[in-house]
Amino acid sequence: MPLITVDYTDRLAESFDRRGFGLALNRLAVKLLDARPTGCKTRFRRTEEAVVGADAETFALVVIEFRVFPGRSAAAKAALSEAVLAALPEYLGAYAGPVQATVAVGELDSAAYRSATLGG
Repeated sequence: MPLITVDYTDRLAESFDRRGFGLALNRLAVKLLDARPTGCKTRFRRTEEAVVGADAETFALVVIEFRVFPGRSAAAKAALSEAVLAALPEYLGAYAGPVQATVAVGELDSAAYRSATLGG
């Protein structure tokens, strides 16, 4: 915990420092949500197409979703969202166009969640 998903549009594929941003997200989760570093799991999904508003040609898009166990305050979730948006530009590299970015922090069902390390 937390489970972090970052969806980003194809036009960012060359410049987006995904590993660096993933590590930054994990550090923010540890700092602001009191998460364990080894519990942070971040994945990136490249999307070929996205539409923002009325003009799909204008924006790149980054959608970040955190799924956390219940018990975090609304203030902690908001602080995390704000910190993530503030950190993102550092990892976008040379991309020159506008980027629409969103962050959502939702809850996992802790009674149903399981995690394991499999294999060697």
